[in-house]
Amino acid sequence: MIEKVNPSHVDKIADRIAGAIVDLAYQTKEDPKIAVEVLIGHGTCHVIIETDTQLDRVKIARIITRIGGRVFTDIAIYPQDKHLADNQSEGFRCGDNGVFKGVPVTDEQRKLSQIARDIYKKYPYDGKYILDGDRLVICQSNAKTEDLQELYPDAIINPLGYWIGGSDVDTGATNRKLGSDMADSVTGGGLFGKDCSKADVSVNIYAFLKAQKTGKPVELSCAIGDDTVDGKPYSEIVAIAKKYIDSVGGFEKFAEWGLV
Repeated sequence: MIEKVNPSHVDKIADRIAGAIVDLAYQTKEDPKIAVEVLIGHGTCHVIIETDTQLDRVKIARIITRIGGRVFTDIAIYPQDKHLADNQSEGFRCGDNGVFKGVPVTDEQRKLSQIARDIYKKYPYDGKYILDGDRLVICQSNAKTEDLQELYPDAIINPLGYWIGGSDVDTGATNRKLGSDMADSVTGGGLFGKDCSKADVSVNIYAFLKAQKTGKPVELSCAIGDDTVDGKPYSEIVAIAKKYIDSVGGFEKFAEWGLV
């Protein structure tokens, strides 16, 4: 059983905005330290940024409107906490406490992920999809039920009828759709809006990739300040995560679909 949302779901819009701001930080400074939270809906977008990097507010506002549309932008930028900054001052160390899990993706999860992507190519609007055995539920905005029924004749499609979705009828927040992004690998740590020194990003990605490679579940934990995880230098874990994010096109692109 799995639920997927597409990149135009309002929660994913928030993730994408956060990811694009992290991309901006990496364009501005090598190995920036940054954490971004986004709340968007009903014509307003609130962004709170904690960072050690000087960011251009005009560029941030452009990111918000490019991804989120014409909204009022409320941007707050604060310096990173001194204790957190000192933790990373002499090299990469775990930026937080956490428990992390990697689980091989199932055939069912792969199937729905592909269905979601196929629908999104034709309908690049807010959408949510569920696959539970043979039961496929498709909620796709700006699409006629009869058109989708031709493509997926056995699916339950738009139970409440035609809908438009988006941030004018809903609110979105960063890291609210981790079940969609990580499937069975989901834990408490959020993937989006953070640089790779954060364990929520690096160790989650590392555990997920290891599980796909070995075909076995992976469970890891770390404490803030740890310089090794799973017997590897934390710097190596960070490098693996950054290589993966670069391979998909950056933090904004990573936020579109997550790991699944």
